[in-house]
Amino acid sequence: MVSAAEQLAANLNFGALAKADELKKRIWFTIGALLVYRLGTYIPLPGIDPTAWAQLFNSQSGGILGMFNMFSGGGIHRMAIFALNIMPYISASIIIQLMTTVSPQLEALKKEGEAGRKVMNQYTRYLTVVLALFQSYGIAVGLQGAGNVVSQPGLFFLISTTITLTGGTMFLMWLGEQITARGIGNGISLIIFAGIVAELPAAIANTLELGRQGAISTGFILLVIVMSVVVIAFIVFMERAQRRLLIQYPKRQVGNRMFEGQSSHLPLKLNTSGVIPPIFASSLLLLPTTVANFNAGSGPEWLTTVTTLLGHGRPLFLVLYLALIVFFCFFYTAVVFNPTETAENLKKHGGFIPGIRPGERTAEYIDYVLSRITIVGAIYLSIVCLIPEVLISYAAVPFYFGGTSLLIVVSVTMDTVAQVQGYLLAHQYEGLIKKSKLRGRNR
Repeated sequence: MVSAAEQLAANLNFGALAKADELKKRIWFTIGALLVYRLGTYIPLPGIDPTAWAQLFNSQSGGILGMFNMFSGGGIHRMAIFALNIMPYISASIIIQLMTTVSPQLEALKKEGEAGRKVMNQYTRYLTVVLALFQSYGIAVGLQGAGNVVSQPGLFFLISTTITLTGGTMFLMWLGEQITARGIGNGISLIIFAGIVAELPAAIANTLELGRQGAISTGFILLVIVMSVVVIAFIVFMERAQRRLLIQYPKRQVGNRMFEGQSSHLPLKLNTSGVIPPIFASSLLLLPTTVANFNAGSGPEWLTTVTTLLGHGRPLFLVLYLALIVFFCFFYTAVVFNPTETAENLKKHGGFIPGIRPGERTAEYIDYVLSRITIVGAIYLSIVCLIPEVLISYAAVPFYFGGTSLLIVVSVTMDTVAQVQGYLLAHQYEGLIKKSKLRGRNR
């Protein structure tokens, strides 16, 4: 039988949005917060010569700066106060997650529920400040040593740039938390999403301009559009894909009442690692290119050779990119999902997988299934990321059409729409409860 919740979900329509006052407030708050973020990406750092920086950036936009400029919504291209964006916070979150596997104290905090989560969030904030300070100082030193980019180099520039960039990151971290608490969706993800989407019109215009100049054929532009639609549909299908393990709960007696046995499912996502593998893989591979471009003409010969071999679309780059994506898929899945812990929780609550002995055998079976669906997830990520990578290298298609950006945009859109539907569903429930109370009074 179809449950009441499923019936409501099937009948959801966004016409109910006009009556959902709480949801409208959350949507307007989210839009306002994202507008503040976009405004910050246009406020330049003090002491920077925009023309000199634009020339330097354009000379190496194909490296790691081009990718992080995409995530920052053009903040690096304009060298704005939000140039670091939210990336130090994401790095800190990943480091804390990785540390839970080697630190008994952090692992114990993870199991403490809401109280432990708050403490870990605080650790993440502290680590974000440390990483932002290091990265901000590194950027300040790099800018000061990059020719005539800085108008008045010196200690004051280093200190002011470090404080400004770190403050920008901390403000965005706070803004993301406010969006999560008072708006719609995950605030940190929405900030990255807004940066990518905001730069898409310019990327499309540049691609069309290349077509007008004859650098790219009209047929190829149409092929890119069709391919983008197909890739988006493929991402939606694969991100929603799950392997559900049947869980049985035996009959149990509570007091004088006997409860029948129940069954549920343990959902295992096909792509547990999300967008982390391609981001890590591309960051590692683009790092040598960026270093070599900053030290053009003065770097060692081996660095130039490595940079040439790791150029976009080169066989070595594609092979290493594929290998790193697969590695990080398995590595990050092993970090975020613990089969032994899941099996122990099932055993504690009396649940079991039919035909599998509870405890160690259940953990082995979950690990067996998870390993095989992770292979499928790694193949999916490789396909989504490698095809655009070839287009970027051979047809001068911007980063914004890459697999990583499409993954982020589609995933965040799906999560946000799901939250909106959840609020609409709750609003419809409240309406049904009020109607039932009124009917009861009238009787």
